[in-house]
Amino acid sequence: MIRVLTTLLFTCLTALPAFAEIVHIPADRDGTLIEDAEGDVANGSGPAFFAGRTNQTKFSIRRGLVRFDVAAELPENALIDRVFLSLYQKSENAEPSTISLHRVLNNWGEGASYSMGGSGAPAKPGDATWLHTFYDYQYWVQQGGHFIPYASATAIVAGTDFYTWQSTVHLVNNVRLWLHAPEENFGWLVVGDEDSPQTVKRFDSRESSEPDQHPTLTIEYHLPGE
Repeated sequence: MIRVLTTLLFTCLTALPAFAEIVHIPADRDGTLIEDAEGDVANGSGPAFFAGRTNQTKFSIRRGLVRFDVAAELPENALIDRVFLSLYQKSENAEPSTISLHRVLNNWGEGASYSMGGSGAPAKPGDATWLHTFYDYQYWVQQGGHFIPYASATAIVAGTDFYTWQSTVHLVNNVRLWLHAPEENFGWLVVGDEDSPQTVKRFDSRESSEPDQHPTLTIEYHLPGE
């Protein structure tokens, strides 16, 4: 699997200038917002997070959350050139679906709730839920997460494989913000097809038993004067 991911990223980065530095940052927090009227269902520490819509007749929307500690991994004066997000999708749903990344506007937590699947488990203290940023005492400004409505990047996700969200102006600007204002780094919301049933996609989380399949943020940067 490492070879697959390396090949995928090599394809994206073959045009790098000789002076470029590259860093691969693992996620330091992730989870799933599970549509629920009471806001007491979560999956903060499960092996996967989910995005899209299940086949349930109600409360079927799932939205992923993922965050990377950019400021801890880059020099403060780094000049960011390109950014790539890599996720591993593993599910029986091979239908192509557009998955978008949206910058989150509120801090949120990763609690101890654990579920192997997208139905979630009873929320634990500090979990992000459909209603809560931190269960059960802090709330999102709006249900389902508070985030920038336009996508920072999109990718078509189909069957089991690694997928890379290619660098965009918005992705680069997101990461630049998080480097210089780490107090505003709340990561991305991962949003799938929420209009059609059975579109949900399953992405390995940082708690997955396969380390090479964990979410990875790849940043190309250079230093002033280079």
